[in-house]
Amino acid sequence: MNNRLNIAQLLVAENCVLCEAVTRGDFCPACKESLPHLSPHHCLVCASPMIESSICGACLANPPAFDTCVAAVNYAFPISALLHSLKYQTNLAMASVLADLLTARIGAAALPDFIVPMPLHPARLRERGFNQAIEIARRVSKNLGVPALPAICRRVKNTPSQTGLPWKEREKNIRDAFACEADLSGKRIAILDDVMTTGSTLNELAKVLRKCGVIHISGWVVARTPSGDS
Repeated sequence: MNNRLNIAQLLVAENCVLCEAVTRGDFCPACKESLPHLSPHHCLVCASPMIESSICGACLANPPAFDTCVAAVNYAFPISALLHSLKYQTNLAMASVLADLLTARIGAAALPDFIVPMPLHPARLRERGFNQAIEIARRVSKNLGVPALPAICRRVKNTPSQTGLPWKEREKNIRDAFACEADLSGKRIAILDDVMTTGSTLNELAKVLRKCGVIHISGWVVARTPSGDS
């Protein structure tokens, strides 16, 4: 009987994506524990770290168009390396790994009607060959049973990367970058992206969705930069 159990365990065994130790799941227990986990206390809207969970001063002074944000982990090594592998080395297998981390953080409570992956401009999509947000959203959609709408919103302005811009310039850079003509009256939407830094990109798409009748918007991101809200 024990031999049969051992064989069964070997058949379902995988290798940790970080240290390659034999394990069940994407990470061995030691590597999973070492991931850059979020602070237990954060802003209830933008998920920025706080001394105690409440709404931060920035969100109180200038409420964003989205209602809340869920992030799986902080944007730090090794998560940054896994995201880089997905986006710039076309390691599409990482999409499922990152999606599972996000799914675990979301849980099953108060799920939205639809998931909207953050759109890429067609020029950027041709350059990269895929949209990492769509790849992650497909897995999250399957995990949670929430339909994804990858084509409902469009990026109509090919803006420079937010990464290289000062925080104050990001809101201006992303302004009027998205379009959506769908009737989403009364719907609850989760916007899914890979990384959130200042929240400007998420907020701009949320504004467009509000005009389409969406009543509640969540931001679902794999990683949140520790020092601010992309």
